[in-house]
Amino acid sequence: MMKNLISTCLVFVAISCNTTSVKKAPKMPGAYFMNSQTLNDGVKDTKYTDLKQLKIYTDSFVMYTQVNPTDSISAFGVGSYTADTGTVTENIIFSGRDTSFNDSPQSFKLNITITPDGYEQVIPEIISDSKKYKLTEVYQKVSTTAKSPLDGIWKEINSYTVNGKDTVKNIRTQYKAFYAGYFMFGRSFKDSVSKNNIGIGFGTFVMNGDNKIKETDLNSTYAIIAGQSFDVDIEMNGKDNYNQTISYPDGSKSIEFYERLKK
Repeated sequence: MMKNLISTCLVFVAISCNTTSVKKAPKMPGAYFMNSQTLNDGVKDTKYTDLKQLKIYTDSFVMYTQVNPTDSISAFGVGSYTADTGTVTENIIFSGRDTSFNDSPQSFKLNITITPDGYEQVIPEIISDSKKYKLTEVYQKVSTTAKSPLDGIWKEINSYTVNGKDTVKNIRTQYKAFYAGYFMFGRSFKDSVSKNNIGIGFGTFVMNGDNKIKETDLNSTYAIIAGQSFDVDIEMNGKDNYNQTISYPDGSKSIEFYERLKK
């Protein structure tokens, strides 16, 4: 009798082990809008829903762009990431906010919970104004199934503006991402009084043939382009380089050259 009981228990344990779900690393590739951001100071939660932020994960890289509509303060960051059981570690190589930038590598470990609409990320401890906070962000997945040769994250290696006979080289650091039907750019540059500035824009894009895309800016630091669509001529130079040209109504042109971020 005892032998039969032990055998029955062993069978039950074996079945239980086989049916227990195994947690896996979250699959992050896609485009996501941030719905809310909550800071907890150990006493209370402060929730924000007015920030406009898009985040893109490719297979290996991540980029986010953010603008606050009330004051046009912008932020962005770009880098690589790895996924483990229930977590994502982002290794940011360049970031900027308002009038400052950081080109020193930073790593952030995020606790990730996949939801039916997207995901929730938690950073248990961050420092802001010398205070410690727990940061929780909720994201909604907005990816489309669109594919393009531009899918990935790119760094601008050269750019200039042509207006008649005048050509002006841009002095700035700029990154751009395309993925799942969405695009974004983030730039750091100095204005006419040598004050550093951060500018961003993000929205949707579609391919129009092999050498044209249409970008529709949904949000941007620059009110003049928010909500506007632009036809962009592109030229692929292999898989890892491309250049783009935007022609404006006043006859001027913006020409930019990009190199793909690679591991």
